[in-house]
Amino acid sequence: MTIWGRDADTGKAKFGYQKTPHDEWDYAGVNVMILSEQTDKAGKKRKLLTHPDRNGIVYTLDRENGDLISANKLDDTVNWVKQVDLKTGLPVRDPEFGTRMDHKGKEICPSAMGYHNQGHDSYDPTKELFFMGINHICMDWEPFMLP
Repeated sequence: MTIWGRDADTGKAKFGYQKTPHDEWDYAGVNVMILSEQTDKAGKKRKLLTHPDRNGIVYTLDRENGDLISANKLDDTVNWVKQVDLKTGLPVRDPEFGTRMDHKGKEICPSAMGYHNQGHDSYDPTKELFFMGINHICMDWEPFMLP
């Protein structure tokens, strides 16, 4: 659930960003990291890391220092999270789609399979476009006790 940045020369950790703290849905973000160089809104060329996650969020970080630049829903049906706070990096969860013993969650999007799950993606630097396949599968979550 964490994107780690390491210094290629020393192997020392430079940064870490946890995408879904206390992952209730088994999103286990093991998907590809896409590296690119793009110009930001201020005109500065930046080395970026973009990660489309199973949790339905596409994260973009500055791969030099780990700054979270953006965290956007793959589409409007992602509902476990209202948004990601770019200052703290934390997801603002919607309790209606959470998992707890006193609540049956209906139509939680995405399902545990994820909106993006271990598929291969690509980036076209001339068009500055990402290409990725996504799933549109939601799930219900029903709690039960085991003896």
